[in-house]
Amino acid sequence: MKKKMSLPMQILIALVAGIAVGLVCYFGGFADITTNYLKPFGDIFVNLLKFIVVPVVLLSMIDGIISMNDMRKVGSVGVKTVVYFLCTTAIACVIGLVFANIFNGAGLFPVLDAASAEYEAKEFGGFMSTLVAIFPTNMWKSFTDANMLQVIVISLFLGGSILAAGERAKLCRDFVSSAYAVIEQLMSFIISLAPIGVFTYMAWVVATQGSEVLVSLLLVIVCAYLGYIVHAVVVYSLSAKIFVGMSPVKFFKGAFAAMIFAFTSTSSAATLPVSKECAAELGAEDDIASFVLPLGSTINMDGTAIYQCVATVFLASCANIHLTIGQMVIVVVTATLASIGTAGVSGAGMIMLAMVLEALGIPVAYIGLIVAVDRIFDMGRTCLNVTGDIACSVCVTKWEGKKK
Repeated sequence: MKKKMSLPMQILIALVAGIAVGLVCYFGGFADITTNYLKPFGDIFVNLLKFIVVPVVLLSMIDGIISMNDMRKVGSVGVKTVVYFLCTTAIACVIGLVFANIFNGAGLFPVLDAASAEYEAKEFGGFMSTLVAIFPTNMWKSFTDANMLQVIVISLFLGGSILAAGERAKLCRDFVSSAYAVIEQLMSFIISLAPIGVFTYMAWVVATQGSEVLVSLLLVIVCAYLGYIVHAVVVYSLSAKIFVGMSPVKFFKGAFAAMIFAFTSTSSAATLPVSKECAAELGAEDDIASFVLPLGSTINMDGTAIYQCVATVFLASCANIHLTIGQMVIVVVTATLASIGTAGVSGAGMIMLAMVLEALGIPVAYIGLIVAVDRIFDMGRTCLNVTGDIACSVCVTKWEGKKK
């Protein structure tokens, strides 16, 4: 019997094929074909992912909490997860600033005319208003709006209440387990369509943006991606090696499918089903992964932190502003705290960057210089975020295992 090709291999082939087709369309001058006839299939796939994200997060977190069977364990896993994410985000900021200053110091950042830059920052009411907003007033509205922070809060409350109710909640326990089993089957089917989504989206991105969009900002993009790569290799694989005893090769091989999918979809939440499979393959306990991954997809923004540090130094250079050490410390602190504070807001990366620029006195309108290539930055930062979620689930599993 012929062995079926693995999903990671299918996704890799789809990625390469998408790049090839995109380049042909770009240089052939018919990029509209990818926009009109290929991208819609990618949109359908992403719509299916968005459709399943809320039930996956809700049921997987409740099922994970119930499986732990102990609220103390839920609290222990939660604390370890948040501390891990805060520490890695702070390190990401430092890495981003180091690379940005190396590039800027060498005169590699281009000085662009910001006269045509237009960007209007979305309103951000501050951390406390965001904190209040994550507690839902209407459960169904949280679901229909796909407000992931509110969905997580609902999951925590419902899961904890089911545990507290004990034997009287047996029917609810059985319902959650049964419903989650159904969602997992649906999830498997949608995941099997991933190569189609990757191929169509990659072809569209390359065909419509091609090389022209990279010319003036190429060095800024290279700087950010160097930061992404260094952070993934040094922080994530090293933490897996130190805390779990897992080789970097094994870690990245196991996380590969989720990384490629996140790279093309630019959505940590949409990548959740694939991340869960990868985490399980790397040895993460199902109940812990069901808790850590949805939480990580919402509050873990290491890739975004690196991006905004690089972007801040670059835009400061464009504005002829030289950042001091004190101002760079402000960048690290603001970015680390904002990674959680803006998690539930659409376009969080841009809002976080606007917050940092305002804190440093850099005109927010300068963001308009990099909006055109934001998707290219977004592909790398989402890939990094998802890799961090998987690394965290593996590490927390090991830490919790030591207590047994």
